[in-house]
Amino acid sequence: MFADLVLNNGNILTMNSIQPSAEAIAIKNDRIMKVGTNTEISSLIGEVTKVINLQEKTVVPGLTDSHIHVGDFGKFLTWLDLNDADSIKAVQQKIRERAQKIPEGRWIIGSGWNHASFAEQRYPTFRDLDEASPDNPVILYHQWGRVCVANSKALESAGVTKDTVSPFGGTIEKDSGTGEPTGILRENATDLVWTIIPEPSEEEIIESAGLACQKIVEAGVTSIHWIFTSATELAIIQKLQAENRLPLRVFLIAPATILDQLDASPMDLDDETEKPLGIKVFVDGSLAARTAALTEPYVDDQTTKGQLLYSREELNTLVARAHKAKFRLVIHAMGDKAISMALDAIEKALREVPRKDHRYRLEHASVLNGELIGRIKELGVIVSVQPKCVISEFAVWSAVERLGSERAQLLYPLKTLIKEGIRVISGSDCPMEPLSPLQGIQAAVTRQYYPEEQITVEEALLMYTTNPAYSSFEDSTKGSIKEGKLADLTVLSNDPRSVPSNEIGDITVNLTLVGGKIVYQK
Repeated sequence: MFADLVLNNGNILTMNSIQPSAEAIAIKNDRIMKVGTNTEISSLIGEVTKVINLQEKTVVPGLTDSHIHVGDFGKFLTWLDLNDADSIKAVQQKIRERAQKIPEGRWIIGSGWNHASFAEQRYPTFRDLDEASPDNPVILYHQWGRVCVANSKALESAGVTKDTVSPFGGTIEKDSGTGEPTGILRENATDLVWTIIPEPSEEEIIESAGLACQKIVEAGVTSIHWIFTSATELAIIQKLQAENRLPLRVFLIAPATILDQLDASPMDLDDETEKPLGIKVFVDGSLAARTAALTEPYVDDQTTKGQLLYSREELNTLVARAHKAKFRLVIHAMGDKAISMALDAIEKALREVPRKDHRYRLEHASVLNGELIGRIKELGVIVSVQPKCVISEFAVWSAVERLGSERAQLLYPLKTLIKEGIRVISGSDCPMEPLSPLQGIQAAVTRQYYPEEQITVEEALLMYTTNPAYSSFEDSTKGSIKEGKLADLTVLSNDPRSVPSNEIGDITVNLTLVGGKIVYQK
């Protein structure tokens, strides 16, 4: 039997300890037929076999993004791109151009501006946006994500006036003289406008999701853990899957609120064809907004310890409900108090309904200590992190000043977690952070804050390949390059182990294959 496709003359990193490296791969249908030397694979080349000479390029198992908001990313791709704007005038010009192409009253959304890059060396205001488009609501997001500027129409639609009080964990910036909003909203205050933006139509969502998925495979990603927010979005994903319009593999993560809308009947965990739904539970907020729930107050604001979104009893009930229905628990917990409560809830649920192989995960698990790390290990809980977000916590959101050096020392302690044998998986949190897994690997390997927590390239690759496959119960079919597994592969221009560590993010993705089919080629 001959192969359908052969990749040869390559530097293949299999992530399979029994056969760590190889030169060539043979593929039949959607599976890996054989992995070995060029000579071994050459016997599988027939008259109709397609052969790709890799010319010593590096092949890794198809990369997985374990934390991505595809719906928001799709919307983001339709927004104004302001990353190259070097002045407020340049921003205004982009707004004017968009306003000329859309009906009066339709929202204009953009992102990527940075006041530090502007010739004016200041933040834009609602007046700057009004001047460019007085008849359309406008909201533009800073490169930092949780800072935006809105024009008068947008502020009016959101009911934001001089009398509006800043929400907990957020700031409505106001003019010191008049008390009127300047248009700048920070952290949780950005939600005041975001939540009233009209939802796109089903056709628009399908189009933007398709665009997002294409960008994702261009980044070398073959599998994603798609965090969706509504039953509508779920229906659209299912429609795209049924019509075979998704170029990659999807594991779905739903908000906990959807439990009331879904059939929560038990799923057969032993059936390898099943991909049980992940249920995301938010226990607290974020460090950036000081809403991550801590056991001790924030150093830079002694009046707050953050915010728990559930009482202990409520959380225990919710976790038990998802656990009994055999959904996959994905628990957002950033502060040490929230993490402790999440672990208590998982432990209680497992005690009441034992399950040895649950593969539940903590999302972020930011503020840790020795005791919590020990409990995570004992319970067999997976930790999900976003390496680029780790850099942002320190460099942008001043984690050391907010937590103090002692707590910050075990903020996202990747090396410590891995040494303890805890499985760590990684994602991007796109569109809040860049999509690229290679940038994520670079961030984890070159971490400047508490560099003792830097990890190796090999450890970082595990977080994007083998470990996420394990987390979604798909390790028997993907996550490593091995005979019989799905032919999901990413071809890179360089070996991330060989280039300078600060250049890993610059490596090019040359080819992305899903099930032996080329879904992206540079």
